[in-house]
Amino acid sequence: MPPVRLEVRAEKLRLAAPFRISGYVFEETDAVVVTLTDGAHSGGGEAAGAYYLGDDLARMTSEIEAARGDIEAGIDRLWLQRLMPPGGGRNAVDCALWELEAARAGVPAWRLAGVDAPRPLLTTFTLGADSPEAMAEGARGYAQARAIKVKLTGELDLDIARVKAIRSARQDVWLGVDANQGYARGMLDSLIPALAEQRVALLEQPLPRGAEAELDGYRSLIPIAADESALTLDDLPGLVGRFNVVNIKLDKCGGLTEGLAMASEARELGLGVMVGNMVGTSLAMAPAFILGQQCDIVDLDGPTFLARDRDQAVVYNDGLIDCGDEVWGGGAPAR
Repeated sequence: MPPVRLEVRAEKLRLAAPFRISGYVFEETDAVVVTLTDGAHSGGGEAAGAYYLGDDLARMTSEIEAARGDIEAGIDRLWLQRLMPPGGGRNAVDCALWELEAARAGVPAWRLAGVDAPRPLLTTFTLGADSPEAMAEGARGYAQARAIKVKLTGELDLDIARVKAIRSARQDVWLGVDANQGYARGMLDSLIPALAEQRVALLEQPLPRGAEAELDGYRSLIPIAADESALTLDDLPGLVGRFNVVNIKLDKCGGLTEGLAMASEARELGLGVMVGNMVGTSLAMAPAFILGQQCDIVDLDGPTFLARDRDQAVVYNDGLIDCGDEVWGGGAPAR
């Protein structure tokens, strides 16, 4: 591959309001943005990393800088898979390589990925953990939403009250919940029937990563999705018989290249496929939008939490996310 110039910069993404999940409250997030340029063409990628893995700005930047010499000498995406470990740093570089390759070929990245022309996708809109009353009001405020995902905290009675309040406020929506590793196995027999009563369609990551075997033989009334238990392609075989769905996030697996491979392998293993995000601007959502074309469940609402998105942005309308080629990967010359 021809040599390129690598630019790495840090950005602080401020949230419009504090966001609470099990064990964490977020008011801002750091992102790393990578730009690769060969003089005539360029490509960009953004990553925030997975906070629960310690994949912060310093680590992402360090991993990219360690690979700078090889990257600038000219590599392809398969070489990158061997060069850098999974995580946010590789994600940013991988997505930049996708866009650069698309620009060089003069075709959009979705065509390189072998998917049909992208269509708008139904996406979930996420409610951070709060009082039941506040979360019900938030659900009503998501007037355009057709699918809502609810963050739980592992407080059984309070979580059930939250879900009941939200369902009462929004009888019309698809409803999923994300426990973010907040529950113990013994609590599921009380949690899941209560969720099923409220027509909850998905329970995401109820148990901590490492406790996957505790789900062996467990018969759940609703599908269970693996998030923190499904970081990379290597994790997928261990999910079979324990989870029903795998939530693929580019910041976890290290880019669109592995994300597409994970989606294909998950299908082979009989698992449903979901695409999620770690919060980010439209530059981070656009590659995941391509992956989302092959997914059963889409959770790409990251930019809606930010005080400000990028000028070229995805569009949210009638509960759908749409991403034009001008946002990322459109096959245009250098910006």
